[in-house]
Amino acid sequence: MEQPKGVDWTVVILTCQYKDSVEVFQRELEVRQKREQIPAGTLLLAVEDPETRVGSGGATLNALLVAAEHLSARAGFTVVTSDVLHSARILILHMGRDFPFDDCGRAFTCLPVENPRAPVEATVCNLDCLLDTMSYRLGPGSPPGVWVCSTDMLLSVPLDPGISWDGFQGARVIAFPGSTAYARNHGVYLTDPQGFVLDIYYRGTEAEIRRCAKPDGRVPLVSGVAFFSVETAEHLLATHVSPPLDACTYMGVDSGAQPVQLSLFFDILLCMARNVSREDFLAGRPPEIGQGDTDVAGYLQSARAELWRELRDQPLTMAYIPDGSYSYMTSSASEFLHSLTSPGAPGAQVVYSQVEELQLLGAGSSVISCLLEGPVRLGPGSVLQHCHLQGPIHIGAGCFVSGLDTTQSKALHGLELRDLVLQGHHMRLRGTPGRVFTLFGCLDSWERQGTGTYLNMSWSKFFQKTGIRNWDLWDPDTPPAERHLLSARLFPVLHPSRALGPQDMLWMLDPQEDGGKALWAWRASWRLSWEQLQPCLDRAATLASRRDLFFRQALRKARHVLQVQQDLSLRPLIRAAVSEGCAGPLLATLDQVAAGTGDPGVAARALACVADVLGCWAEGRGGLRSGPAANPDWIRPFSYLESGDLARGVEALAQERDKWLSRWALMMSELMGKHLVILGGGNVERGGAVTAGSQVPKPRQSSPSLGLCATIPPFLLGRPALLVRAARHYEGAGQILIRQAVMSAQHFVCSEPVELPAPGQWVVAECPARVDFSGGWSDTPPLAYELGGAVVGMAVRVDGRRPIGARARRILEPDLWLAMGPRQDEMAMKIVCRSLDDLQDYCQPHAPGALLKAAFICAGIVSVHSKLSLREQLLHTFGGGFELHTWSELPHGSGLGTSSILAGTALAALQRAAGRMVGTEALIHAVLHLEQVLTTAQPPPIIVMTHISL
Repeated sequence: MEQPKGVDWTVVILTCQYKDSVEVFQRELEVRQKREQIPAGTLLLAVEDPETRVGSGGATLNALLVAAEHLSARAGFTVVTSDVLHSARILILHMGRDFPFDDCGRAFTCLPVENPRAPVEATVCNLDCLLDTMSYRLGPGSPPGVWVCSTDMLLSVPLDPGISWDGFQGARVIAFPGSTAYARNHGVYLTDPQGFVLDIYYRGTEAEIRRCAKPDGRVPLVSGVAFFSVETAEHLLATHVSPPLDACTYMGVDSGAQPVQLSLFFDILLCMARNVSREDFLAGRPPEIGQGDTDVAGYLQSARAELWRELRDQPLTMAYIPDGSYSYMTSSASEFLHSLTSPGAPGAQVVYSQVEELQLLGAGSSVISCLLEGPVRLGPGSVLQHCHLQGPIHIGAGCFVSGLDTTQSKALHGLELRDLVLQGHHMRLRGTPGRVFTLFGCLDSWERQGTGTYLNMSWSKFFQKTGIRNWDLWDPDTPPAERHLLSARLFPVLHPSRALGPQDMLWMLDPQEDGGKALWAWRASWRLSWEQLQPCLDRAATLASRRDLFFRQALRKARHVLQVQQDLSLRPLIRAAVSEGCAGPLLATLDQVAAGTGDPGVAARALACVADVLGCWAEGRGGLRSGPAANPDWIRPFSYLESGDLARGVEALAQERDKWLSRWALMMSELMGKHLVILGGGNVERGGAVTAGSQVPKPRQSSPSLGLCATIPPFLLGRPALLVRAARHYEGAGQILIRQAVMSAQHFVCSEPVELPAPGQWVVAECPARVDFSGGWSDTPPLAYELGGAVVGMAVRVDGRRPIGARARRILEPDLWLAMGPRQDEMAMKIVCRSLDDLQDYCQPHAPGALLKAAFICAGIVSVHSKLSLREQLLHTFGGGFELHTWSELPHGSGLGTSSILAGTALAALQRAAGRMVGTEALIHAVLHLEQVLTTAQPPPIIVMTHISL
């Protein structure tokens, strides 16, 4: 099904609160643009919030200013002008606050979702789902303007949300249905019958919530999605020069203004609500700001006064989507686990993962982007993410485990985790990279108020169980109200004598085992609290390690798909590997599969995948994929394949591939003076030669990773033309193996002996013609390997007759009499074969009578390699020779399947005349074999509806 037309965004902006994350998230946007999730011409911007806590409103104003500034520069203006907004379609995505279950925030939390229609294979993050929702569901039909979307919620929107944009003005909020119970801790809209927003309540009273209820009893929830028309966006942009709102932008901060915190919904949009008075608006404060700070309150009142002046006259309407759903991603572990699992499901969700023992995964559990080797048991309702584990491991019910690799697996042996969250983090401490591991309970609260817990128990019980004391976690002068999980120095980040591991936290589950050694080691470590840890997290390394693990499991998937001949396309994986710099390892895997299999069909598909990698790497440049494949440089590997030596053939192909791709790289090496990595494991050194399989100098990588993926521009690895030409030769190599595989069809030709017809008795076989409506040749390799294929055809009679036929009979003379013509009673060409020499041109398609000669050979009536003469073979087996006539009433080259159908009729008639009966399936295999004997071309689709009569 074709993807509906989405919004052609002018600008997509992702806001983030940490300066160190800007470059990381900019690359993530660019990766998604390469995957075709974002239009190619869209301007992508990752924008740092001016201050850590400017609120959603301040982040929106700053992002709008940055977008206008970039568009103004593009348009040739020397100052920021709102004129550039008139035709622009801008999408602002807010990263929001830290998330305890993902170091890269809620936007990059991976979901148990696969998109089988995606052109590029990749894990699906919440950001990807929201991009799809905004581009293809909420955005289409809207006029130019600015969409703002938070990434801290999970949305479900029907394909047609039913939003009307006729006569739209002002701003519009998108609302989803929720229960009154859910609304008590959330925001809801009060509207009039025309859809104008009257008020916005946050944690409203029962009476206020009931006033908002729809006829079905549900209430419209504040969802984090809003739209501003061009006019309203211009009014909002105008505030960036007005104190104190200028402090919401980087320009104001750079000018020394005091930062101000604004809410998008409870400041900017609330002032447009019809029932809100100026006095109430100026006196209120958004939920993001706590109570008590009078200086902040006064500053905020000035900011609100400016918003009221600029935006009060803009209408605010609500679009309610009753069939949609909204779920805020809270810091509750149990709620988070519930969103990633399928309670009540009979089995586990396994997404972009390779699991050796699937039967050990509990019902309703989820495994996302993991490699699980050996016995790894996962309890019901638990989630594994971004882990490479080696069993035996037992993770019980209600757990979330993320970011662990094989080096940490041993720490889990012998334990059974239950209702726990265990995570491995990448961090950078004073410039030094490292790992840190955190552990907490699924029932622990991340709120700053109320009675705190840790590992699902009260602090007092935790202290008693572990021997840890209050002063280990907080300074003595820390007020009791500030002693909570967020501020507790629980997590070791540096040990004086060894590397850290999960055991530095897991000992707390059973501290009595080692006589206090673990407690001593924990106290000896430099520890940080969760709040202190957040600015130290290395998000670039986190995303790089996830990408590394994804491709590690993807290579195993590719190997498995090829080896078991699974009907699953590898094209999305190939595109992912090329676009994200992991094509080298994929090529090595494909080489290994091709060389290690004894099945020419498996090897042919692996080589076809290599051709796809090279063609994809050319990025549409370098010419057509179809073309000649007989360059002398490739004769040696082709000869190995022809002789059946797969291993040496594949090795020679890889060597030739490296040499071809290194020609341009060697030139670039001389110009740039750098070592370059070559695809097949060879390397080029300045002034040196290309050697396959030698030690390769490590490339400089675009971001920290485990070493699997490195982004290297295609122009450093070969000109596009050479990539395409190499791809053609790999397809040529694949054709050799495909021919060998198809030749094996003769092993599936079975026949049953029947009474031998008397000499002179004709056996007549007739077939209808074939008409292809669509899909012609799409089901033949190599095209069908990764793209699949289906031919829609129909068998037809012409003028009420079957137009294609053959007839055969035994004759007393030990010869082969062949005749061909346009009709059964009109033979235009006659050939008599009296010796084996007369049959030697059976494999030359254009030789006279080649198809009929090949039919005798493929039917096993004669053998051109026998030591017996033709006369001796015929007399010994049949007591005489054969006469075979074929005809077709269709014009040559009509495209109606004449050649393959004619082969089917000839074989059917000959087999019956020789005293054998073959079934339909056997006849299909016989035709496949004959087509390969006759020519190296792929046989077209066959319709075998043979009518045989004596």
